[in-house]
Amino acid sequence: MRILITGKNGQVGGEFALFYRSHSDVVLVGRDECDLASEQSVRDLVRRVKPDVIINPAAYTAVDQAEREPDLCFAINGAAPRVLAEEAARLGALLVHYSTDYVFDGEKPEPYLESDPIKPVSVYGASKAAGEAAIAETACRYLVLRTSWVYRAQGKNFLRTMLRLGAERPELRVVDDQIGAPTSAAAIATATARLVEQHPDPPSGIYHMTAGGSTSWCGFAREIFSSGVLANPPQVQAIASSEYPTPAKRPANSVLSNDKFAHAFDFRLPHWKQQLEDVLAGMDLAETNGVKR
Repeated sequence: MRILITGKNGQVGGEFALFYRSHSDVVLVGRDECDLASEQSVRDLVRRVKPDVIINPAAYTAVDQAEREPDLCFAINGAAPRVLAEEAARLGALLVHYSTDYVFDGEKPEPYLESDPIKPVSVYGASKAAGEAAIAETACRYLVLRTSWVYRAQGKNFLRTMLRLGAERPELRVVDDQIGAPTSAAAIATATARLVEQHPDPPSGIYHMTAGGSTSWCGFAREIFSSGVLANPPQVQAIASSEYPTPAKRPANSVLSNDKFAHAFDFRLPHWKQQLEDVLAGMDLAETNGVKR
């Protein structure tokens, strides 16, 4: 089975690069090999590789910057998935694409279902919703996997930011009124590989695939520091979103129900605390000041 994976230098793509590092039938590409903002570049890539499965973790993910670059954001998150889906349909390949909790407005008090109406409140969320719709309009076999609050041991993400700032400051102020499920890139890549291997012809559709449980950004930060990863952890003060204004609005409730996914594929991702423990246990913290280990 020949697999094409985009975004090899991103969070989920980087985990795929580690997971499939010894597989000669897996082709991983980054921005240098394929410009997702160019439809022709995307078509040329797929036609050259001729994959059986296309996995697309590449995306425009700078949520606040997207408010200033809507055209680029929509080209990468909306138009490129459509091209991938059209090429997948031409080949008879399976397309696995990732979307986000930010397609919802966050006003529902309960976890969101796949059947709930979408109402993005940011350019980023709207662009990801456009990508979902574009894929569904094609004739390809597809899985759209909505996930949330993605992080990994490397790169730029909430975990790395907290470790850096926590080593520099005695106190951090972190938003406590946005709720979601922090989901590690490693868990996403591992679950996707399991899906592709065990379900080569899955029922097409949108599925929520996030960590179990939920917390706030503040709760996530406190759990990071309670692990003992820093020799002198900071105090974490809870604040409201109104005290930390951002160019893009975020949904207050980002919790997604994983029941449809579990029913279809007979497994769930681990609880968010277990995922965090796994990531911290395996990461190289040498670059972070004040670490214990």
